[in-house]
Formats: sequence, structure tokens, C-alpha cells
Amino acid sequence: MIAVTHKQQATVIKQGDILTVEYTDPTDASGDSTYLATDSATFDLRTGVLTSDKSVYVIGQDVILSIIDDDLNLDSDSTETYGLDLIEWDSDAAEVLLDSTSAFDPEPNGLRETGSNTGVFQTVIEFPSELSSTALDRGEVVDLEYVDYGPSGADFYNDDTEDIGLSISSSNFGATIELDQKVYSWSERVFITITAPDHNFDTALVDEIGNTSSDPITVATRDTKLTTYKLLETGEDTGIFYGEVTLTGFAHDADGDADTGNSSGHDRTCTASNSGAGPTNGELCANDEDGVTVSFEYTEDSTVIGSALIRWNIGEAQWLDSSYSAGGSGTVRIVDPDMDLHADYVDNFKVDVWSDSDSGGIDLTITETSEMSGVFEGSVFFTTTDESSGHRLRVSEGDTITVEYEDNTLPNPYNTADELEVAGTAIIGTITPPLERAPAANARVVDAFGNSLDEVSVDQQVQIEADLVNGTGGDQSFAYLVQVQDGNGVTVSLAWITGSLAAGQSFSPALSWIPSEAGSYEATVFVWESVDNPSALSDTVSVSIDVV
Repeated sequence: MIAVTHKQQATVIKQGDILTVEYTDPTDASGDSTYLATDSATFDLRTGVLTSDKSVYVIGQDVILSIIDDDLNLDSDSTETYGLDLIEWDSDAAEVLLDSTSAFDPEPNGLRETGSNTGVFQTVIEFPSELSSTALDRGEVVDLEYVDYGPSGADFYNDDTEDIGLSISSSNFGATIELDQKVYSWSERVFITITAPDHNFDTALVDEIGNTSSDPITVATRDTKLTTYKLLETGEDTGIFYGEVTLTGFAHDADGDADTGNSSGHDRTCTASNSGAGPTNGELCANDEDGVTVSFEYTEDSTVIGSALIRWNIGEAQWLDSSYSAGGSGTVRIVDPDMDLHADYVDNFKVDVWSDSDSGGIDLTITETSEMSGVFEGSVFFTTTDESSGHRLRVSEGDTITVEYEDNTLPNPYNTADELEVAGTAIIGTITPPLERAPAANARVVDAFGNSLDEVSVDQQVQIEADLVNGTGGDQSFAYLVQVQDGNGVTVSLAWITGSLAAGQSFSPALSWIPSEAGSYEATVFVWESVDNPSALSDTVSVSIDVV
């Protein structure tokens, strides 16, 4: 027979009651029936625990809440469920029970035991963006509370209570903005990347930002701007958002044909300002001395900014090789981002190409190598017998061939009315190595009578002289430049003269300099083809100068 007793006879089991089980063995090993086996257990109450899977959440993310309380495990043979009103939410936005609003979107809709007889009850809620018509802030602290009606030490359930608290918060990582370049030309495309993990609201979807009043993105140049511009997440659960805006310049004749309309495709009018909702269709006017700024209000009163300059460039003109045969062909290249006038397709424009044998030359159409490259190329075919026409240029052995175009988009200190002829040259036939065309040697400091000086006085006028020789078989134009730098590498003087050397001629040009302060200086001599075409004809040579 088994007898069950507890130490008190009250109808309500209390904390500390003992359950005793007795068993009388009818016949033990010796044959007696007096053997009594007993076992006992104590009734007690347990204090519950409220936990979450993380302490910081991105608004919109799932929050896994768990109550661990054996006192709620009333039936060990079944999985039990309790209402969400067991947990209270308290933040700056609102103080509510979890079952009082659909904003939490719980799954399941209750605190469900994880299995029979576990005493662990869970639910998954969404960290809401708004409660009681009030938006939650980034970094907002939430106090969650579960009231335990049977804590340890109470005599019986509901005899005493204990508040079990848990604090979580919304993420306040912030945001960063990156633009793909630091300096843009007036018609380039601006690629925007914003890293904002707090706006990765749904890990299973591609989110978007910027197109609401609560998280506006503004993209602006000096005179135009796009507001609430939308950017898209690069993929599910990345927290990185992208978009692009195309700069469309302003009314200006880029190719010098006196036509600022778009009929030729070579000019800008900027008729598409302040258009586009994002993420890829935005267009903004842009001046030559302008800037582009992207701002993102990632939370209330918190904004991050990214910006870049908009500037014109001085173009470069060149032949891909330094010499060509008279019956062959050559390629010219113009590098000028300002002539990439349409980001969506390949641009082209005309340049002048001529030779010593045909100074009239040809108008050559050059084509952009790819969309948005700003690099333009064209082929020229050389002939010694036919007239110049189309892509064909008449040449003779020993000719200098020239490509030139008019750059009408120049940076400071130029203005919009200025233009610059940009040229590059090559040779038909055998060519002297580039740095042997007019080699410089024996850089020195001399006085007005040509006497060499080892030491120079402050305010003394001196000449910086070097020896040049024409290493080619024909006439060679040159620019002789002298740069003087102080001991800190700061340029204190830069001057030049230009001239021409006949075949085999030697010459010793000199430029004057008057030092204003004592110190150690270094003068460097450059020999270029011209000031506008800084193709080196010689290695640089230098001389040290001590001023006392």
C-alpha cells in the first residue's frame, strides 16, 4: 500500500509544504511485512525570468521574447499558451500591453510553451516604428515588464508579486554617405551609396529610404535640388542603399560651334532640372564651378551629408604613337571628361588634323571609347599621293602631324568665355627619341656677364642658364622653363621663354631671378615642346643655389 501525505492539512498547498510518499512492503527479503519505504519532495514557488534574443534592434526587426517560469507550467502533459497581456511595453512613444495593439504583429498571438513541461513560453513580435501615433526614435530605450504572481518566498500563488524587468532599445547606428568621385564634370553621373543598417526594416525584402518626410534624402547642386529622393537596398538584409543622379550641365557651347542647343548633340541646355524620384532617374543642372551635396535625415534631427566638387578640366590631345610610317595609319586620342555630354550613350565631336605637307588637313570625327569614359579616339590614314579627305591625310617623310581641338570648358582661373587650343604631335618617318630632341645640360647660375657664381646675395639679379642642342634632323620649337624652389619645396619663381632651334643648332637660353631672402634653393630646368603642349624634349636638369 502507498500512502501520500503532506505536513499540513490545509486545502491550499503553500510554499514549503512537503509531499511524502510511503510504501509498506508486504514481504521483505526476510519474510517480514514491516518494511516501510518513504520519499518526499517540497513544494516551492520560482521567480520567473524575462529574456530577449538581443538587446538592440533595428526598427522593424523581429524580437523574440521568452518568459521562463515553472509556475506557469500547470499541465506537464500539454503545451500551454498565455495571453500577451503578461508583458507591458514602456517607452517614450507609449506605455501599452503587448496585446493592446496590432503594431507588434505577434507570431504566435500569445506566449506559447516551447514544449510540454518546459516552463519556457515564447512569442515573436515586431519592433514597431510607431505606437499610439508616435514614432519611435533611433536609440529609444524600451522597458519590458512581466509581473510574477508566484515569486520565490511567497506562501502561495498570488500571495505576493514581483516585477520582472527587461530593457531593450532601438538601434542608433547612424548612416554614412559615399559618392563614387570627389570631383565630377558638369555632365557626369553621380553614384550614391548610403550605409544605414537601422533602415533595413525587413530582412526578407529589399527596403527603400529617402522618399518619406521621416527619412528624406535631398540631392542638390547650387541652383537645383531633388527632395525625398528614393534609394533602394542593394539586396535583402544588406542595409546598404544605392542610387544615381545625372548632372546635365547648363546652357553653354561646349564644342565652339556657336550653337548651345541640343540639335548637334555637342552642347548643353539643362532643360531637365529638378526631375526624377529615384533611384536612377534623377537629373540636376550643374555649373562649371559647382558642387553636388547629398543629405539624408536618418532619424529625427540627425542628418548625414556627403558632397563633391563639380569642375571643368583642361583636355589632353595626343597621338598613341610618337611616329608613323608614311603609308600607314595612326590613332588620335582626346581625354576630356567635359565632352562626355550624355551619360547614357557614346558621344563624338570633331577635331582638326593636319601635316606639314597639308596645313589645311581634315576635320576628324572622334568617338568616345565607351559610355561615360570621357576618352575619345579616331583613326587617320596617311597617304603620300592622294589629297586629304575624310579620314585620309596627305603627308611626306619627316612631316610633323598635329591633332588639335578647341577646349571651351576650362577650369579656374579661366571663365566660360575662354577657350584653349589643345594639341598633340607625332612624326612621319624615323623619330628621335622624345627626350633626345632638345637635350639640356650644364645648368648653372651666372651673372649679367656670363660668369659662373658659387654664391648669390639677396636682391642680386642672376641668370639660370643651360645648354640646349637640337637632336633632330629638322627645326625644333621649344619652351625653356625654370622653376626655383626654396628649402621647403615651395616654388618661389616660375618663368619661361620659347624659341626654335634649326637642325644641329646649339643654344644657351637663360632666365633671370632675384632672390628676396637668404637660404638654400634649387632651380630646375624643363624643356618642353611648348607651354600649351608640355611634351618633354629633355630630361630635367637642376642646380643648387646658396643665397646669403
